[in-house]
Amino acid sequence: MVNRYIRTLLQEYLDLFPAVGIVGPRQVGKTTLVQNLTLEKERIYLDLEKSSDRAKLSDPELFLRAHVDKTVILDEIQMMPELFAELRSLIDEKRETGRFILLGSASPELIRKSADSLAGRIGYLELTPFHLGETEYDELDRLWIRGGFPLSYLAGSERSSRLWRENFIKTYIERDLGLLGLNTDPYLVERFWRMLAHAQGGLLVSENFAKALGISRPTVNKYLEFLHGSFMVRLLQPYFPNVKKRLVASPKVYIRDSGILHSLTGIDAYEDLINQLLVGNSWEGFVIEQICNVLGDEYEYYFYRTHQGAECDLLLLRSGKVKYAIEIKNTLSPKISKGFRISKDDLDAEKGVIICHVKGSYPLEDSIIASGLWEFVEKLRKS
Repeated sequence: MVNRYIRTLLQEYLDLFPAVGIVGPRQVGKTTLVQNLTLEKERIYLDLEKSSDRAKLSDPELFLRAHVDKTVILDEIQMMPELFAELRSLIDEKRETGRFILLGSASPELIRKSADSLAGRIGYLELTPFHLGETEYDELDRLWIRGGFPLSYLAGSERSSRLWRENFIKTYIERDLGLLGLNTDPYLVERFWRMLAHAQGGLLVSENFAKALGISRPTVNKYLEFLHGSFMVRLLQPYFPNVKKRLVASPKVYIRDSGILHSLTGIDAYEDLINQLLVGNSWEGFVIEQICNVLGDEYEYYFYRTHQGAECDLLLLRSGKVKYAIEIKNTLSPKISKGFRISKDDLDAEKGVIICHVKGSYPLEDSIIASGLWEFVEKLRKS
């Protein structure tokens, strides 16, 4: 068992909210996490993908009232979204913490329905694939190439890891997206997903994808909505400070899990990755995902780019102030670019950081340091 990062916070949520929702992509370990929790009450677990368990809820009020003294765990809750209204009534009758745990492969529809029905009654947590806070220092390259999905990261060989990811992609396209509500041509979705992978770290221009796929821009945006809503894709938004410069307005798009990215682009091993043109964009996306996953809601995350050439890969904001301006480089010998220095000055950032393949950290000039990813994340996590 890997000690999951959100475990302590999950216990706090169970002591605070009548219902706790744990959302995240399929196969990320939500069920395993909950099954290994220490709960004050007896638990009852229902997997709503199983017809036998759905049948038990043919009369949900009758069933749930019979187990009012237990913690009821409802897995894959998006299969029966009509339960939200029933849960609201039961919670309002007996507002007791830790009554329900809802697990879901989140979608925009799932979030909307639960927000409408359980507002003020539920606390949400996202369970991500494994990240640096849950792995060993010397396993960074393994995490980068394999990604953080448990069965990929923990596989006994590179081949087993690759086969798992290839099967995950196939199943996700052919089955899971349909269960989440995207009923469309799987072939087009696969092409779109692979195109996104090859555009890793680039600006999102929906018209270009629509033209290449022979579909409409609204259809592209619909595909993107589902990939984003199910935690497969991250859209990093541009930051607009009060400066008189022409700024880029489109978000940057990333495949969130680096292992899935590598499978989508045909990269099988670390030796293949380091010889690919994609390696820099892969490293950039990996670094951003690790920082966002470990630090969570402690910061807001943006990028900065002007049409004059100033650029910053990642900004960490707190209370409206740019705390860190970050440039991400796949190098052992980092140098400060002119565009990064201009960006830091434009934004009046407190600190500048170049995250690269070094151990420890050291100053490059006043208020700008070079740092390894692990060291940077650990420093902010403990601060």
